[in-house]
Amino acid sequence: MSTRAIQFLKQKKIPFESITYHHEEKGAAFAAGATGFALEKTIKTLVVDLGRKQYVLVLMPGDRRLSMKRLAGFWRTKRAAMVDVPTAERVTGYRVGGISPFGTRRHLPVVMDQSILCLDRVLINAGQRGHMLLMAPADIRDALACEVADVGNL
Repeated sequence: MSTRAIQFLKQKKIPFESITYHHEEKGAAFAAGATGFALEKTIKTLVVDLGRKQYVLVLMPGDRRLSMKRLAGFWRTKRAAMVDVPTAERVTGYRVGGISPFGTRRHLPVVMDQSILCLDRVLINAGQRGHMLLMAPADIRDALACEVADVGNL
């Protein structure tokens, strides 16, 4: 099974391992439970509007919440807000529950919560519901030229 995300990683020669599971609902908690992987090592990809349709992707551990205030401060903007489902799907080219930061329809800046870099390997969406990638966080950061910031809360 190949997705735009997998093609992106293969083109850049970034190592990963594919893991599939039976997808019944969206969210990092379900994916973690279905794969037997720790929630704090299961990464969610969030699509955020910084205002005037300036979209960014935010990578967060599954057990943490995004602080919109911290994210807005990092980007020096007045506000940040999660986008609705149709917008997330339109700008990424992926269905919600399967959004990957790799191979998105539009090039989007990516912010990685700094806590992710403390982990050895993480699961991140492969661009299709029920399909995850096991990867080193530094490889994700390097492949996407991520900004790294403290944007999460427990």
